[in-house]
Amino acid sequence: MTGTEDPFVTHRSLLFTVAYELLGSAADAEDVLQESWLRWAEVDHDRVQDPRSYLIRIVTRQGLNRLRTLSRRREQYVGEWLPEPLLTSPDVAEDVELAESVSFAVLTVLETLGPTERAVFVLREVFELPYEEIAEALGKTPAAVRQLARRARGHVAARRPRVRVSRSEQQQVVERFLETLRTGRLQDLMAVLAPDVVLIADGGGIAAAVTAPVYGAEAVAALLARTGRLPVAFDAATVWLNGAPAGRIDIGGEPSVVSLAVADGRITRVYIVRNPRKLTRLDAPAVLTR
Repeated sequence: MTGTEDPFVTHRSLLFTVAYELLGSAADAEDVLQESWLRWAEVDHDRVQDPRSYLIRIVTRQGLNRLRTLSRRREQYVGEWLPEPLLTSPDVAEDVELAESVSFAVLTVLETLGPTERAVFVLREVFELPYEEIAEALGKTPAAVRQLARRARGHVAARRPRVRVSRSEQQQVVERFLETLRTGRLQDLMAVLAPDVVLIADGGGIAAAVTAPVYGAEAVAALLARTGRLPVAFDAATVWLNGAPAGRIDIGGEPSVVSLAVADGRITRVYIVRNPRKLTRLDAPAVLTR
C-alpha cells in the first residue's frame, strides 16, 4: 500500500477536524493524530471493512484520553481559556453546519461539556455517526449514547447563539468593528455593541488580557477604546478564522485575533486570543472537512 492509498492519508483532514472539535486545540489535535497513526500502523488493514469509521474511532479514543488530561490542566489555566484559532478558507463557510461547529461561540460552549458528552455531541451532531458506531468507540451501549446525545444537545442548544447571520453581514460588522477600534471613539464602539455584550479574552498569563469576562456595552466599549489610543503601531485586518470573517490585530508588533458573535447587526460576544502559543497557525489555512 503506497502512502497516497493509505486511508489515514486520505481521511487526514477529516480526522484532524474530529480531533480539533474534541479538543479546541490544533496543537493537541496534531498530537492525537500522531498517536492515532501509530495505532493504525499496527492494524491489519486488510481486515478493516470501513477504514473511515475505524479511523474515527481510533482518533476519538485518543482524543478522549487527551481531553481528560487537558481538562485537569485547564483548571489551572491563567484567566479565561479560548480555543486555538485556525486560519480557514472561505470555502469552509459553504458547509454551514461545519462552520458553526468550529466557531468560537460553539467551541466555547463545548468546553462546558464533560469529555464523553462532548465526544458524543461532536460525533453525532457534527459528523452524523450512527449511535452504534459511537457506542463502539466509547465502549458504551447505544442506549447510553442516545441519552448522552440528548443531554449534550440540550446543553449546547441552551447556550449557543440563537441567531445565524450571513457571512457578508458578519464581514461588514467585523470591518466596522475594526474601524472603530482604530479610532478609539467610545460612542462609535457603543453603536456596534449589543447592550448585553460579553467580552472574553485569553492571554494565558503570557500576554496582557483581562482575566475574567467583561459584561455590558459600556464596560466593553471602555476597555476596547483604549486600544486605539495606545502609543504604538496599530494594524488590523479582516481574516477568515474558524469558518467565519474575523479580525487580526497587531499592536506594537504583538499579534492577537478577535472573533465576534453577531445578532441583529450588533455584536453580542467578543472573543480575543492574545496567548502567543495559540497564534502559530495564522499563516496557512487549515483544511477542515466532515
